[in-house]
Amino acid sequence: MEKFTTKTQIQQYLSLARANGKTIGLVPTMGALHAGHLSLIQQAQQQCDVVVCSIFVNPTQFTDPADLEKYPRPIQEDIRKLEAIGCDVLFEPAVNEIYDNNEHWHLNIGTLEDLLEGKYRPGHYQGVTQVVYKFFTLINPDVAFFGQKDYQQFLVISRMVALMDMPVKLIMCPIQREADGLAMSSRNIHLTPADRQNALVLSKTLNRIKSDFDINNIAILKQQAEAAINNQPGTQLDYFEIADGDTLLPADKQSKKIVALVAAKVGQTRLIDNVMISG
Repeated sequence: MEKFTTKTQIQQYLSLARANGKTIGLVPTMGALHAGHLSLIQQAQQQCDVVVCSIFVNPTQFTDPADLEKYPRPIQEDIRKLEAIGCDVLFEPAVNEIYDNNEHWHLNIGTLEDLLEGKYRPGHYQGVTQVVYKFFTLINPDVAFFGQKDYQQFLVISRMVALMDMPVKLIMCPIQREADGLAMSSRNIHLTPADRQNALVLSKTLNRIKSDFDINNIAILKQQAEAAINNQPGTQLDYFEIADGDTLLPADKQSKKIVALVAAKVGQTRLIDNVMISG
């Protein structure tokens, strides 16, 4: 596996690959890699000649400095996992390689900015679009792969790609889960054994809403889901929404895609999850 830390190095390497007719796939990550991330790389390997995994804990998307500080960074372990899976390139730049001082960025992404995650983490998606725009411009991938767990993020990045007319195809890959149903997340390492058990209420509630879904009873289903999560010890619900899969506004009979999304704090750890209900 090739390892690069500067923009110049990776651009030289990829321009040569491109000159040889190779397609480039990008899997952008913040490290602390788990089987979910590795599944994105495997998907990229099936579709692209050269797969780049970036590891960059992006400071501009953290609304809480303490959250940024405690974000896990097990880089040697990450490198071992990438080498074991046969990833072609690791790009691991320092913050000052990506950001200059006093940069200003604002992209009008519409209502997506203020709904759900946007409401609870103001400014988060400006940071996400800022860094993804930089990586897309720098690496110029043919295809970029993202996980469904960050469903709203995928919609936001899709909006950015359309607004900026960027020549990259985006692919959303399915959520990878532990055997008991918990969505894989780099944050799961912060869960105590009790938190880990309490966290299962999220996936169980999503699955129950999916199996019981009735377009005429959305309000009742939402109330039942909120009650189930609020009644779980050690769990504090931020939101449970049954939303239109394209806009994330509340779903209705006109919605072609419907997704249920949840965010909750379990112990000291904030988790998100979702399930596609239709479409």
